[in-house]
Amino acid sequence: MRGLSRTALAEVEERFNTAAATADLGALAEELFAVADLFDREHGLRRGLSDPSRPAGQKESVLRSLLQGKVGDAALEIAAAAVMAKWSGAGDLPDALERIGVMSAAAEAESDRRLDDVEDELFRFGRILAANPELRRALSDPAIPAERKRELLGTLIGGKAAPSTVRLVTQAVVHPRGRSLETALEEFGWIVARARERLVGVVRSAVPLTQQQKQRLAAWLRATYGRDVHLNVEVDPKVLGGFSVRVGDDYIDTTIAGRIEEVRRRLAG
Repeated sequence: MRGLSRTALAEVEERFNTAAATADLGALAEELFAVADLFDREHGLRRGLSDPSRPAGQKESVLRSLLQGKVGDAALEIAAAAVMAKWSGAGDLPDALERIGVMSAAAEAESDRRLDDVEDELFRFGRILAANPELRRALSDPAIPAERKRELLGTLIGGKAAPSTVRLVTQAVVHPRGRSLETALEEFGWIVARARERLVGVVRSAVPLTQQQKQRLAAWLRATYGRDVHLNVEVDPKVLGGFSVRVGDDYIDTTIAGRIEEVRRRLAG
């Protein structure tokens, strides 16, 4: 996601780890998204609560008086920690709260033993958007009311995806916060993967990989990176033999097409 102070974020994450222990994680995610969206809309409030020159206790008092009784105790404590932290810019405050909201949705999925489902569903929804420009335009159009978008998402994924997936996709669609849908889904996917300290590998292959192939590739990547790598497999008929894998900034290409391209580059000097 957008760059945030590691020290400030660690303070808020620590409060999340404490507050979330007894919270309804799905409700907590929704409330944190709502508070982040409030700060996005109310520019003056956001600037005041993120102003490093104002005493932290004063900002906390304003925050509590504003949200007391409107959100649960866990969301209130996390939001209070966020306004007391020192951020480099006013926009960091809602960014941090949204990030913690995504972490809460990931924790919800983990407790439901559906974290793998959520990772896969976010990836697949991104591919659906890429393959359906009309759907993407409808979900991205600011002229279409949020409620209509929610209804459309309900038709598309309601009852078909994990509750955490629905929460995250809805946040990305209804509150894009200056990002494309694809970017928001990718950001959320990385945070969900981080819930188990895993990397994400995007695999492109001409044909679907067998379960055995996936297991072998995952084992090799685990040995290479020293931790688990969740595989998102994208079938692409343009791939000629073999497969390619992108893990962060690393790119591994075993395809015939990749080798041909490498030869072309060498011949071109």
